Formats: sequence, structure tokens, C-alpha cells
Amino acid sequence: MKPRAIDLFCGAGGLTEGLKQAGFNVIGAAEIDPVVSKAYQLNHPESRLWNKPIQELTPEEIFNALQIEKGELDLLAGCPPCQGFSSLRTKNAASSVNDERNDLVFQMLRLTEELLPKAILIENVPGLAKDPRIKKVLTRLKELGYHVDSETVQIHDISEYGVPQRRKRMILMTGRGKKIPFAHKSSTKKTVRDTLSNVHTPGSGADPLHDYAVKRTDKVQKMISLIPKNGGSRKDLPKEYWLPCHLKYPNGFRDVYGRMKWDDVAPTITGGCTNPSKGRFLHPEEDRAITLREAALLQTFPKDYKFPTDIARDKIALMIGNALPPAYIKKQAEMIKKAIDL
Repeated sequence: MKPRAIDLFCGAGGLTEGLKQAGFNVIGAAEIDPVVSKAYQLNHPESRLWNKPIQELTPEEIFNALQIEKGELDLLAGCPPCQGFSSLRTKNAASSVNDERNDLVFQMLRLTEELLPKAILIENVPGLAKDPRIKKVLTRLKELGYHVDSETVQIHDISEYGVPQRRKRMILMTGRGKKIPFAHKSSTKKTVRDTLSNVHTPGSGADPLHDYAVKRTDKVQKMISLIPKNGGSRKDLPKEYWLPCHLKYPNGFRDVYGRMKWDDVAPTITGGCTNPSKGRFLHPEEDRAITLREAALLQTFPKDYKFPTDIARDKIALMIGNALPPAYIKKQAEMIKKAIDL
């Protein structure tokens, strides 16, 4: 039998996809947003999905629906919403501390106490690692019999683990009564070229996440065409094309209207990943921003991964940008699977 996992705060399913690729059977998941839940169900229909606030999910519901008992679950995994710990929020300490989303990490702890899984995986932005909440979580995990030491929580640049994207994340992994080692870094980095060079030009296929029309003003399209190929930025534009904010702050937000480089990793894929004004999201060579499908590929979703196409594209972009890259999760989950099988 495959080891069984539950994915809390599952989003569009990046974590579940990585767990499945590592050999886990994801038997349950929870997500509050009904639209995001639809994306999850399109790809993981076999998982029991609770579409409700995590605070309302009880251990009795889980035990009854999944036919498991306390201590039988192999892995409880999740990424509590991380906006309260983001780098922009944590620059304002007051707003960070008061953000109610920060306390959702304690819901994972509550369910850990009630389910007593064999292993725990918590993934989040690096800011959580410095927050007092994570110390409380670690203290309680140790009391519950989980292995806790100086290596239980780490900060990784996921580009060092097979993801063609520069993105720093916090990850906590521990087993009940045993240490779980983290995956080794990859010997080489996967690049934008490795990921996108064989993707056809948009418009010549039938993929709704790739072959959609984009309308931009003549001025913006001209700006894009003037950005040098393979890594150019807005600073390479003639001053007549600079926006007023860029003229006022020439050294600010340098990546906007920037191109990716073929032989480098992509920048962090965010919810604005198809908007050139939101970051370095222009195609390395073609005069356009990357498409939703290309953004999903840079997040290491399979090329046939589904997203609802009856909603606004910016909502899909947000799902993709908020997702956990499956390739990174796969590497870490393989270590968990090996450890709990011993």
C-alpha cells in the first residue's frame, strides 16, 4: 500500500501533485476557496476534499470519511496562507503580527495533536521561520514525540532542487520518533530554456491556458519590442518610453518589463506572472509575456495540468503563483517516504 497523506490548505494542488509523484496516496485535502477547490478537483478527483474553513474541520470528520484511526496517517502536510509572513508585510511589524492568517499554522498543530501522523511537512515563506509562532509549534511537536533539532526547519532556494525558478521557501519536516533528512541539492539547475524552448508560439494550438489572445496598447507593445532579447530590462529602453514612476525612482522595481534569460532560472513566479508590469515576466525572445501554461510549467506542473477556464485569467495566474512547485515537494516527500518506511 502507498503511504497515505492529507494536504491542508491544498490550493490548486501543487503539494498534492508532488506528494503523488513521490508515491503517496493523498486521501484527503482541505481548501476554503470554492474556485481554487475546483482546480484541485479537476486534477485530484480521488482525494476527499473538504471545502470549508480549516477551523471547522474536526478529527471525527477525518476519521469517519477516510476510515483511519489516530496514529495511522503517514503524513500531514500543508502550507498555511502565508501573506501575513510575506517580506512586504513583515517590513511593517504591526500589520504582520495582527494578520489573522498568521495563526492558521496553529490549525495544523491542532490537527497534528488529534491525528498524530507519522510525519509532518509544513511549507511557507521564509518569514515564518523568524516568527515566535514557529517556536511554539516546534515546542509542542517535541512534546508530542516528534524529532526536533536545529535542522528541523530550513530555508531553501528551490532552484537548487530541480525547479527552474528562483524562489526561497521555509520547510519544516519531522517524524514521530525519528529524524527526517532533507533532500540533497541537485548537481545542476534546470533553466528557462529547459522548460520553455519546445513550447509552441501562442495561438497555434488548442490549449486555453496558452493559446489565448492578449490585447495591449500600442505603446506597451512597442516597449516590449524594444526590450533586448534574453535578459533585457526596462532600463534598456530609451527614456521616452520610461513610465513616470521609473523616471522618479530609476533604481526601483528593476525587473518590471524585464525578459527572462534562456540559460538561467526564472524569477519567482507570482500571481502577476503574465503581466509584464509586475516583474521579469517577458518571454526571453518573443515580444510577449509568458502565458499561463508557461508559468505553470515554470512552477513544474505537468503540461496537462488543468485549471478552470471559465474564470478570469488573473484568478488562474494567482492560483499558479500561489502554488507549491511539485518538483520541489516530490524531492522532499521522497525523503519522508523513505524515512517512515524504515
